[in-house]
Amino acid sequence: MESLASQARPAAVLWLAGFLQAARLHRVVSFCASSRALFIRIAQCFLLNGLIFLGSLLTLKSVVIPTLLWILPEQCNQMGGQHLCDHKAAIAIYSFLRSGLVEIFYVFWFYPLYVFSFILSTLWYNDIAKHALEVVKSKSLDSTRALDAHNITEPEDQPEGFDRVALGIGEQVYSILLLTIFFVEVSVIGYIPYFGKAMNFLLLSLMYAYYCFEYKWNFFAVSLNKRLDLFESNWAFFAGFGAPCVLPIFFFSPLTSYGLMAMLYPLFVLTAAGTQAEQVINALKPAHEGKLQRIPVFFVAKRLTTQVLQLFPAGQKEE
Repeated sequence: MESLASQARPAAVLWLAGFLQAARLHRVVSFCASSRALFIRIAQCFLLNGLIFLGSLLTLKSVVIPTLLWILPEQCNQMGGQHLCDHKAAIAIYSFLRSGLVEIFYVFWFYPLYVFSFILSTLWYNDIAKHALEVVKSKSLDSTRALDAHNITEPEDQPEGFDRVALGIGEQVYSILLLTIFFVEVSVIGYIPYFGKAMNFLLLSLMYAYYCFEYKWNFFAVSLNKRLDLFESNWAFFAGFGAPCVLPIFFFSPLTSYGLMAMLYPLFVLTAAGTQAEQVINALKPAHEGKLQRIPVFFVAKRLTTQVLQLFPAGQKEE
């Protein structure tokens, strides 16, 4: 208990710091003012996910469904004639027609729009991060560093040429597999009774924070080991950073929360681009009494990823 209490203060301080860094949305205005291409991509994200996707959902719930309820009422006293009330089959038929028409709306509009939005938004997020980090680099700001100088200095024995490209591709494959397994792990934990939702919120916050900072780490060629070490050593900071992006999931329906998160996510990618995480964390050390204990957030995911990679012949040869 004493150990747990000693961790509470640094965890709270770092979580709040991460949350406040994510909330610095004025950085979005600064980035958009510095790059027209970035502004266009942000506007396109809001147009697609906000006006079109969420607008369609609002139209369905506020116009289409009420109209269907008016044409095909669900209660006997709302029907035009008393003779219809005498036939119970009429109410069942009306209900079936309403449900069928709404399902048609989902199948031929919402689900294709969801897939289209997901694919296009993913491409746009990469462009947004690239333009933002180019702005940071061109202005030669302090935030051009993904980590402190000693962390981004490339080691002397780093491979060059084709070996370096192969290493980069290998790290990307490993990272994608790692995060995919971690996402499945987070989803499963959400079904655990009592504390599952709280754990789900914490782990989702960590996952989205990692996604936000990953663009920056890739841009500055930070190795996978270094980014995982920073992330797991300062998990509370990143949990706080990812919390605002995850909040819509717990207050809205799945489709509505997707639309909101698709609009908010690129904003947090921009705030991550302007956040010098390690300097912020180091500056807070005097504010708390103890050092935050490292938590192996990706322990299970890393073990499973290694097991999966060992199934391939190349992985077996390396063993």
